[in-house]
Amino acid sequence: MLAALAALTAGLLAFHRAVPNSPGRLGSSLEAFLPWLGLPVVVVLVLALLRRSVVALVALLLPVAAWTYLFGGLLLPAGAAADAYDLVVVQHNVSDTNTDPAGTARALADAGPDLIALEELVPPALTAYEKTLAPDYPYHAVRGTVGLWSKHPLTGTRLLDIKPRGIPEGWKRGLRTVVGTPQGEIAVYVAHLPSVRFGAGGLASSSRDESAGLLGRALAAERVERVILLGDLNGTVEDRGLAPLTSRMKVAERGFALSFPTAFPLARIDQVMTRSATVAHIRTLPATGSDHLPVVAGITGLGVDSPGSP
Repeated sequence: MLAALAALTAGLLAFHRAVPNSPGRLGSSLEAFLPWLGLPVVVVLVLALLRRSVVALVALLLPVAAWTYLFGGLLLPAGAAADAYDLVVVQHNVSDTNTDPAGTARALADAGPDLIALEELVPPALTAYEKTLAPDYPYHAVRGTVGLWSKHPLTGTRLLDIKPRGIPEGWKRGLRTVVGTPQGEIAVYVAHLPSVRFGAGGLASSSRDESAGLLGRALAAERVERVILLGDLNGTVEDRGLAPLTSRMKVAERGFALSFPTAFPLARIDQVMTRSATVAHIRTLPATGSDHLPVVAGITGLGVDSPGSP
């Protein structure tokens, strides 16, 4: 029995992509919590030791190897000192019901990032973010309910149309801008994809998936070579629904940074991705007044600027 459970866990880890996404987007549901498949391994290990089952212990080698292959690198410490990063960025869904926007802004600024991306910006909280962040972040852009604060100049800011069909007009949750950093120009995207819901019929993620496809096409068409994507993507990087993004962008090499929900973080749905750069490490910051934890990432590998900025 223990050996069979170990084999099943190993199979799900190694071949999760083979799990069909219908009915109820079963595959995406599994991938949202894929790292947690390590828990059954721990349970089986304890039981195997108690029962002195050599067969179960040997069977455990398969899921341990599969889990380590998928997630072991994330457990490694940061590969560089904080001052060795080319850029430090913060991503945070601040929550439209946050009762302390000024305190949230101060907490994010205290981390000392170059860029701060925020989602669920609503009046009058937006005014508090602008006022509090202005001294350290003189450049900022807001489109709809998403915004970016920067220590470096912004140009070419525009609304990013990632609205899926069936959502009413006025839904504005994406922007694109160019940040003039000491390393040259970087196109920065801030996005908040539609929420997903678990119900009797399984995972409802069609709007999220459609929005991810629109965002993926925008990234593919981006002419600036170096790109940073920051956002609440309402999905983990293992979720096949985000394949239009993860197939084009690099994800964090180290750090789990489980960001949602704040009370008991189960998954990182707040993401930092890059093109022609590396997300060397990602971690969470202490809780704010939001139901998400902020994440902070160190980015390396930014070379000389390339021509072609639109």
